[in-house]
Amino acid sequence: MRISFWSIGKTNDAYVKTGIEDFTRRISKYYKIAWSLIPVPKNAGMLSEMDLKKKEGEIILEWLDKDDYLVALDENGKQFSSDGLATFIQARANGSTRHLVFLIGGAFGLDEAVLKRANHTWSLSLLTFPHQLVRLILAEQVYRACTITRNEKYHHK
Repeated sequence: MRISFWSIGKTNDAYVKTGIEDFTRRISKYYKIAWSLIPVPKNAGMLSEMDLKKKEGEIILEWLDKDDYLVALDENGKQFSSDGLATFIQARANGSTRHLVFLIGGAFGLDEAVLKRANHTWSLSLLTFPHQLVRLILAEQVYRACTITRNEKYHHK
């Protein structure tokens, strides 16, 4: 199985870049992994919140293949424990999933069309985090899930 992390926005700031790179490298021992930053649409500052989400959504839907398993990070999604996330990822790997995509939306969240296309919506927390930190948290949690599945030392109960 291949895992992709997609995020709308600019490149990572230095304060999180090293951590993201480290956890991405660690995940690569378990799965093929890639990050893709989806550029903010042109003239984003001139668009209403709804129009911006719609434009971002159109880009995302164009990027997706029909067989991609999309996990949309959304504040209204289901929350996982670390063990639950490990079970979820392992179930995708054991099933017919070839490409698992974790998607971080833009500043105003994800368009309804993207949420409808998503195979699963996941809420990291009831708290609100900056997008840069969400990228880092996502990478760390997927790495943690990998170590849980293989009963390695990283995760402590």
